This record gives sequence, structure tokens and C-alpha cells, in this order.
Amino acid sequence: MDSLQRFIDAETLNRLKGLELKARLIVEGYVSGMHKSPYHGFSVEFAEHREYVPGDDLRYVDWKVFGKSDRIYLKQYDEETNFVCHLLVDTSESMAYKSDKAKFSKLEYAQYVASAFAYLIIHQQDAVGLATFDTSVNQFLRPGSTAAQLRQLCHTLEQSPRHGESAIGPIFHDLAERIKRRGLVVILSDFFDDPETLMMGLKHFRHRRHDVVLLQVIDPAEQDFSFVDPTLFKGLENLGEQLTEPRALKKAYQREFEAFLKTIQSGARDLHMDYVLMRTDLPLEVALHEFLSRRMYKN
Repeated sequence: MDSLQRFIDAETLNRLKGLELKARLIVEGYVSGMHKSPYHGFSVEFAEHREYVPGDDLRYVDWKVFGKSDRIYLKQYDEETNFVCHLLVDTSESMAYKSDKAKFSKLEYAQYVASAFAYLIIHQQDAVGLATFDTSVNQFLRPGSTAAQLRQLCHTLEQSPRHGESAIGPIFHDLAERIKRRGLVVILSDFFDDPETLMMGLKHFRHRRHDVVLLQVIDPAEQDFSFVDPTLFKGLENLGEQLTEPRALKKAYQREFEAFLKTIQSGARDLHMDYVLMRTDLPLEVALHEFLSRRMYKN
């Protein structure tokens, strides 16, 4: 088993504590094999010093100051990045779903993917921000490109509430107004909402001239409908519950679900947005590859 497979192994991830550590292990080895950055460079201008905090990048230590004071200070820069990424993560109740055979809930999977993207972006010295949402925007972390930003982003993801219905369309209007600087907007959600309202919200991002990627996170059971015995289905967003014979409605359900997926995909295409379907049984390195290959192609 190579290092990458070990780092993305579900059992290994479950034993680890801290999303930042998990993000590092997910991308370890993958980054070392990359020869071309999926993002453009940046320019910096020295601004001031600040005291070292464990976890900071030692490349920015001012050793002359250390030699005079015997204290570690970092050089701070005003960064003018050519790349800013905004990660938008759906934390509504439906994202908490995990079927019996799945290793992660949809939200856990989205957290892993988002934190891994953030790790990659910050370690390429570009900026990344985060918003979490359900019926409203819960957390909004402005873009940054420091080690402290990665820690804060991972902490925010770990502390995200897991409740509430989703009202994605109106939230996208809100976020499109909050995100002032043009950049890459990566949305991780199951997009369980009215498609027409959803697309109207997405149009707002295009109006603001953002580059948008939709990562639709679903559980394999939601697409395969692999239920056999009579099952009590519970709506995760206050939709009630019903005892149902799965085999009697499997074909109709799958037809409707596939139509829903195609609606989201075709809507993204019409808006000139990238779309990736991410089942939670998809290996995490495949998810990274899908994202990075699109970024490298665009650049």
C-alpha cells in the first residue's frame, strides 16, 4: 500500500484527531507528484514582523532579528494573490445522512474535501475563505493564506452545526453579495432544493464574474437505492417519515433521482460552471484529482 492510499484510508482518518491533520494526510504524496501548480503565482511586499506561533511556516523567520533578540519573529507581507478561493459548505440536516455501508456522512466527506483543498491552496501561498450555511449563512471566514487561516478554517468546519433545512437559492444571493473579490467559488452540497430557485442563486455568482465549481455530494444509497426490506424513510429536513416497501418504488425513485442530478448538471453547464458528482464512496484522491485537473486545464 503506497503512502497516498494509507493517508486516505477510512480507518486511518477515523482514528486521527483534528481536521487539519486529516487534510494534510489526505494530500500528502499527491502534491509531491504535481509538476504544475493549478494556480497562478503571487507577489508580496514586506509589511511588518509578528511573533512566531507553532505551526507557522519557518521560511518566513527573520533570522537576523532572532540573532539579536533570541526570539523568533516572522516577516509579515501584504499579499497580492492572483488566486482566491471561496469554499461554500452546506451543513443542513440532509448532509448528515450516512447509509449503513457508507464510511462517511455527506457532511464529513465535504469537510474532508474542503479542508484538503484549503491545505493545497494555502501551501501554494494563495488565499482561501469559507462559508457554511443551512437556512442562512452560519459562518463566514474571509480569505487568507497563512497557517493560522488553515487552522481557523478547519476549526470552523469542525464546529459547524448539523441541523436545519436548506434554502440554497436565497443563500447564494447573500453570499454573492458578501464575496467582493472575484475568484473561484467551490460549492459542496447535495443541492437538495428547488432547482429553479437554486439556479437563480447561482446566476448571481456569474453576474459577479466568479468562476464556480459545483461539487454535488451524495450518499451511494441515495443514487443506488439499495434497500430491500421494508424500511422507515425519514425526511432529514422536517419532511416526516413513512414505512415503505423499497422494491415497489425503486425504479420510479431512481428515475426521479437521476432526473434531478441531470437537472443540476445541465443547469451548471448552461451557466458555464464546472460540475462534479461526488459519491461518498468515491476515494478522496479521486475527488482531489477531479478538482485539480479542471483547475489545471483552465489555467
